[in-house]
Amino acid sequence: MAIGRSIKDQRAEKEVFRSRIVISGIIIALALVGISSRLLFLQIVNHDYYLQLSKENYQRRIPTPPVRGQIFDRNGVLLAGNHIEYVLEVIKDEAPDLNPQLDKLGLMLDIEPHIIDKIRKKIRITNRYQPVAIKKDLTDIEIAIFSANRPRFPGFKIALKIERYYPLGSVAGHLIGYVGRIDKKDLKNIDKEEYKGTSHIGKSGIEKTYESLLHGKSGYQLHEVDSGGKHIKLLEEKVPTAGQDLFLTLDINLQTKAEDLLRDYNGAAVAIDPNNGEVLAMASMPVFDPNLFVNGISHKAYSELRDNPSRPLYSRAYQGVYPPGSTIKPMVAIAGLNAGIVDEKSSVYGGGYFQIPGNRHRYRCWKKSGHGFVRMNRAIYQSCDVYFYDLSYRMGIDRFNTELSKFGFSEPTGLDVPHEKSGLLPSRGWKEARHNTQWYPGDSVNIGIGQGYWNVTPVQLAHAVGIVAMRGRRAKPHLLRGVRSNRDNPIDLLPIHLLPDLVLNDDSYWEEPIRGMVNVVHGEGGTARRSAQGAEYRYAGKTGTAQVFGIAQNKTYNAKNLKKELHDHSLFVAFAPLKDPKIAVSIIAENAGGGSKVAAPLAREFMDAYLVEPLPPSEEETQDKKKKR
Repeated sequence: MAIGRSIKDQRAEKEVFRSRIVISGIIIALALVGISSRLLFLQIVNHDYYLQLSKENYQRRIPTPPVRGQIFDRNGVLLAGNHIEYVLEVIKDEAPDLNPQLDKLGLMLDIEPHIIDKIRKKIRITNRYQPVAIKKDLTDIEIAIFSANRPRFPGFKIALKIERYYPLGSVAGHLIGYVGRIDKKDLKNIDKEEYKGTSHIGKSGIEKTYESLLHGKSGYQLHEVDSGGKHIKLLEEKVPTAGQDLFLTLDINLQTKAEDLLRDYNGAAVAIDPNNGEVLAMASMPVFDPNLFVNGISHKAYSELRDNPSRPLYSRAYQGVYPPGSTIKPMVAIAGLNAGIVDEKSSVYGGGYFQIPGNRHRYRCWKKSGHGFVRMNRAIYQSCDVYFYDLSYRMGIDRFNTELSKFGFSEPTGLDVPHEKSGLLPSRGWKEARHNTQWYPGDSVNIGIGQGYWNVTPVQLAHAVGIVAMRGRRAKPHLLRGVRSNRDNPIDLLPIHLLPDLVLNDDSYWEEPIRGMVNVVHGEGGTARRSAQGAEYRYAGKTGTAQVFGIAQNKTYNAKNLKKELHDHSLFVAFAPLKDPKIAVSIIAENAGGGSKVAAPLAREFMDAYLVEPLPPSEEETQDKKKKR
């Protein structure tokens, strides 16, 4: 029995052994299959991927940014260009005696010790193969000094850099805008591949609007590198495509004149060619210098701009909103004619104030004694408030809004700069939504003279008066005139962007309001007659005085008793020449008083600068210039 058990045990052990061998074989086979599959996956299926990783171990692609397109005015004057500068750089991995070399360079190139300390800190946190700037914008003398001593400074080299600059400084700064360093917000909105190697991007104005044209397309250089990442040779190169040059509609001489005219005021001046919508000038005062932003403005400098109560970073020309005052009376007259409320011969008694039937409240005219019986022509050129109180009251807000919106009020003009404001042409629905109350007849009375809830931007006013000048022909205001892809190529001019015409029920409705505007400046008793004296051309205009705050019934406006910021705004709109309009303008001088005293004379000078050939310099002026040289 014992022998039998022993034999059975031996057989059992053999079976167990065989089973283990089989299981082990299966495990080994599965492992081999797994390894083979993995090798197959790595070497065949994912061959391209791992080949690329392998290449990256000995190849390095270095992006080469494109040269940014330049910006010119309509006559080819440079407004935004690229400044070439020479920069002394160091690559840490190639500079064995870095610290003593930095000290020597500091003495050689007159670099302050605290600047050298900052450079050391920057080098410590920078990749050892990446260049670090030691000194920017080297002079010819500094380049010569370093070049003569270059063998003593391995790892240091002079590199050529291209930097954005604005040669005219603050002139047209709001319109041109500026570039700044790419930040996290920018990265969300750009193609990262196209911006590799690029450090700056358009932040405001034309620089931002036309970033896609100005930027160009990036290129690259493919280098062979050793195991330490050091460059050995160039394998491949794709040359970047430079950005396109932009030619604006601006006449920079007229722009400069506009800014000079406003030098003593906060305000705006806009000039548009009413034939095609080209913006000839668009000034906003005060101004700022866009060069401050290119390499990062200091916290102190930015705070001074941001906290300045005059808000120099804010473009009053297309972001400032103001009550239009009496400048809109010609447009209100046209609206009244088209709505059938009045005709050219309708007469209203202007007795110094207007009252809504059944209401004791008096809406006063600027002229206390009144204008007597007036028709449309005189109501415009003597700016009779009562005539327009009566007209807007009878028109009512619904028809008023419908007719005046045809001039582009209450919507952006479509100007090609960011953040243009729409202004406000009020409506019954707007007041209910905004103020949770109904529209009252008195609200209609106030907007008839450009007060109350109505506000506009200066560019909207210039656009509207341009529509009047062209008898309803409308063109979209714009700043870009043409582009050029290469300096050897001609400028590709953009087509005129015409908008649907403002068609009146009768074309004759344009004439009487325009006649009134002509008499504002050329007629006996016109509110701006003095400003037109001696003019070499005939033009049409309208003064405006916009109240900054309301005056109680029993009070009288007296500027002498008020703070400057509570003084009325001075406005004027005009177009010229009368028979063949080439320019439509709007001017606002904040807190400067009546439109006839300030804005109208400024507008005359503004238009003269564009329409009148300058006289040759006198002999005395010529001699003075020679002495200054």
